[in-house]
Amino acid sequence: MRTPDDRFAGLPDYDFAPNYHLVETRGTPPLRMHFVDAGPPDAPVVLLLHGQPTWSYLYRHTIRVLVEAGLRVIAPDHIGFGRSDKPTDPTSYSFARHVGWMQALVGGLDLREVTLVAQDWGGPIGLSVLARDPDRFSGVVLTNTILHTCDPALADRLTWAHHGVGDSRVLHEETLLDYIAFYQRSPDITPSMFLDAVAGPLPAPVLAAYDAPFPDRTYKAGLRQLTALVPLTRNDPGAVIGRATMAALEEWDRPFLTAYSDSDPATRGWERVFQERVPGARGREHPTIAGAGHFVQEQRGPELGAIVAGFVREQA
Repeated sequence: MRTPDDRFAGLPDYDFAPNYHLVETRGTPPLRMHFVDAGPPDAPVVLLLHGQPTWSYLYRHTIRVLVEAGLRVIAPDHIGFGRSDKPTDPTSYSFARHVGWMQALVGGLDLREVTLVAQDWGGPIGLSVLARDPDRFSGVVLTNTILHTCDPALADRLTWAHHGVGDSRVLHEETLLDYIAFYQRSPDITPSMFLDAVAGPLPAPVLAAYDAPFPDRTYKAGLRQLTALVPLTRNDPGAVIGRATMAALEEWDRPFLTAYSDSDPATRGWERVFQERVPGARGREHPTIAGAGHFVQEQRGPELGAIVAGFVREQA
């Protein structure tokens, strides 16, 4: 499915021209991925990756701050989201394919010296691209994201428990399991409901913009399936990818910053895990963004943009 262009007309604070690139990964035909490309084409690149259930619209206020700082911003929509193509078969979507599609975009655009900024699923997808092609990246800023591996060493480190116990058991936060089950069992999924509950109350036109990519249920296979890809056991393919990615990060010594919000229990604790395990994060002062929940870009987008701009300036 390809969302009609008129669904994106007149969205508040989102007047960026659309750009497209064909991406391909193992087992899928070429698909059209949408991305915002704003700012000077020869400036340092900031890659903004969204998560579930949002799209690049989430970063609209952050983008403007970064462009005003003289940076080039690339803000893609994952396959199945935003203005990108949307396969209708849920099994078309896997963690590995999301990583492959994003790697195809980064390589296809020949992005170099990239600062990765990632939230929610943007974290595990973007960090796994970095793990595969580390020389394209110069730095990382993470906000409200995770890298689920079901590692027993995560016990008592996370506000939402998500770790192995012994050799054959796992412990998960009940709310996380409720969330995953709701996405699979609900007759329909409406992104604006989650945005308004966590970051609201939001104006009706903004809520409509989050729903714009999904005119009806036929467009929502990827939206629904991404939650089903959360690794729940150590044997899950996503956990295997996560462990490989974390191992690569533990050898990555380029600048690495966490800028988590103060009111997101779903990801709380992960910032300390990254700070301790990634060499480039050690010895840094990591900011906490006050007064925001999970969707920090919606509630504190300009502040996040200023943090990222300052981070990039430090590396210049």
